[in-house]
Amino acid sequence: MLFVVGCALADEVLPSWNDGQTKHSILKFVARVTDQRGPDYVAPAERIAVFDNDGTLWCEQPAYPQFRFGMDRMQTVAAKFPELKNREPFQSALADDLDGVIKSSVHGLIELTAATHGGLSTGEFDGVVNNWLATAKHPRFQQPYTNCVYRPMLELLGYLRANGFKNYIVSGGALEFMRPWTEKVYGLPPEQIIGSTVKTIMEMRDGSPVIVRQPEIESINDKGEKVLSIQRVIGRRPIAAFGNSDGDLPMLQWTAASRGASLCVYVHHTDGEREYAYDREASTGRLDKGLDEAKARNWTVVDMKRDWKRVFPFAESEATRK
Repeated sequence: MLFVVGCALADEVLPSWNDGQTKHSILKFVARVTDQRGPDYVAPAERIAVFDNDGTLWCEQPAYPQFRFGMDRMQTVAAKFPELKNREPFQSALADDLDGVIKSSVHGLIELTAATHGGLSTGEFDGVVNNWLATAKHPRFQQPYTNCVYRPMLELLGYLRANGFKNYIVSGGALEFMRPWTEKVYGLPPEQIIGSTVKTIMEMRDGSPVIVRQPEIESINDKGEKVLSIQRVIGRRPIAAFGNSDGDLPMLQWTAASRGASLCVYVHHTDGEREYAYDREASTGRLDKGLDEAKARNWTVVDMKRDWKRVFPFAESEATRK
């Protein structure tokens, strides 16, 4: 069940959010920056909101979906990469050892995707991603990964858009892995996606120019690099930032340093029944320093268990799956 929340929410604003301080802090901020008579008014061109993806907009447990994507691809093309079989994360991927792959962190995620998809044109890679998403399912929820998006965050994207914000994804995930599906799922076109990249070249194939992926990492869009990529691609400091891990902390700090009003929000995974509960000791999506800074600086922290009426679009009753 894929949908993008419309701009108008007739009965209630952010209906999947419980009424409380967290929801009110978001609504109050938007009211402040859109009130032309108020001191905190921000012109529409400067209403930039940035969102992490993994763990902020869709489920990142038990591993980033892109890890599974790379592992599945490795199984398919293993014969082409004999030189990689004794090196991580490829050795673990070939052994179908998810824990081993996870230990390689974001760098391993991008390296796995780069190596197993080198030589493909960008159009061919789009097809590989879409074909995988059409069949792959989350191991716990048995739903396509693109169904395992957070309904409250979909509503938030729509609410901000309806109030003149331009939303961007700023993720450690691979740029070209996200672009084929983010417009359909989040309502965000390819030019509003920022992510890690592999090197590419242009070459002629059958008389036509194509962009071809190389099996080499160009940039890892994590931590401080998120701030630099925001400056390179957007050229404006965001006034709202949403993340869920320490990797997002510099992006929130950069946003909070704005001269005017700003909103910094952490999604705290506290619901082990409807989703997953994790923070300071997690191997994926660790939230430790960020949680401390959020408390010290009075940022908004979404308590998933307390603040969300629903988690996923597919589970109206939120029946627990083990």
